[in-house]
Amino acid sequence: MTPFETTQAALRAAPRTWLITGVAGFIGSNLLETLLKLDQRVVGLDNFATGHQRNLDEVRGLVSPEQWTRFRFIEGDIRVLEDCQRACREVDYVLHQAALGSVPRSVADPITTNAANITGFLNMLVAARDAQVKRFVYAASSSTYGDHPGLPKVEDVIGKPLSPYAVTKYVNELYADVFGKTYGLQSIGLRYFNVFGPRQDPDGAYAAVIPKWTAAMIGNEPIHINGDGKTSRDFCFIENVIQANLLSATVQDKAACNQVYNVAVGGRTTLLQLFAAIQEALAAEDISYRQQPLHRDFRAGDVRHSQAAIGKAESLLGYAPRYALADGIKLAMPWYIRRLKSC
Repeated sequence: MTPFETTQAALRAAPRTWLITGVAGFIGSNLLETLLKLDQRVVGLDNFATGHQRNLDEVRGLVSPEQWTRFRFIEGDIRVLEDCQRACREVDYVLHQAALGSVPRSVADPITTNAANITGFLNMLVAARDAQVKRFVYAASSSTYGDHPGLPKVEDVIGKPLSPYAVTKYVNELYADVFGKTYGLQSIGLRYFNVFGPRQDPDGAYAAVIPKWTAAMIGNEPIHINGDGKTSRDFCFIENVIQANLLSATVQDKAACNQVYNVAVGGRTTLLQLFAAIQEALAAEDISYRQQPLHRDFRAGDVRHSQAAIGKAESLLGYAPRYALADGIKLAMPWYIRRLKSC
C-alpha cells in the first residue's frame, strides 16, 4: 500500500477527533467529506465569510446518516480567541484552513486580511497549544516565494512578498516555528499551489481562475487573461491536498514536524494552456466554447511563474500526488456543470 492508503486504513481502525477551521469553504468541506467517510469525529469552525452552508449540505448528502452524526459544527470566528478555544477542546488534530485568500482582496483591504490571517492564526495557535493537540496542520501558500525568480520553488529559498496576503502567510510560518521552539507545539505548514476542484466558488470578485473561467465558458461569456497568457502556475487538484493534510497530521517521524512543504504536482501550465484544457474538458461534456480570450494588464501583486519542487514532501511525508491538471479538470467538470446549471 502507498503511505496514504496505509494512513487511511489506520484511521478507519482507530478513529480520531479532528478540527477543521474554514470547514464550510472549498478545501475545508472536501476535508470534512473525506474524514467522515473514514468514520472520523470532526469539529468544524466557520463564520461563513467565504464559506457556504450549501457546501456542508452537499457533504451531508454524500456521507451516511451515521457518519454525519460524528460532525459537530460551531459557527464562530478565528479572530475571537474564545471561539478557537471552544473548537479545540478534546481535539487530536487541527487542520487550519480558515483564512481570507486572494491577492487582490488583500491589496484592496489589507487590514481585514491581516486580522483574519495573522490575528486569527495566532488565536488558533494559542488555543491548540492550550488544548495540547497532537498536531497543528495549517494552510500556507506559494505566495510566500514572492519575488524569488528560481524555478522550481524549493522550501528553504524564498524572496520578498509581493502582496499583503503573502506577508500574512509568511508570518504564519514564522509564528508556527516560534510556537514549536517555545512551547513544543508540533505543526506542519502546507504551501498550496493553485488548488482547484469541486466546491470551489465560481462567484464573486475574487474567484479563482479555474472556476471563474469555467463559469464564463458555460455561460458563453468573454474570458479575460491578465497579461500575455504566458504566466504559469502549478495547478493542484483538491484530492492531492487532502492527501497532504492527512499525511501531515499523522506522520510518525518527528523530523517531519515543524516544517513547511510544497503541495503541488511539480508541473507548469500557462494561462493559455489552461484555457485550452478547460475548453477541451467542456467539449467532452458537449459544451462548446469558441470565443478567443481577451488580454488585459497584468494584475498587481501577481507572481509571473510558479512551480513547486515536491521532493521534500515525497521523502518526509510520503506524499505522492495522484492527479495532474488534466485529470483534475476532467473529474471536477461534472460538478461545475451541475452547480452552474442549478443556479
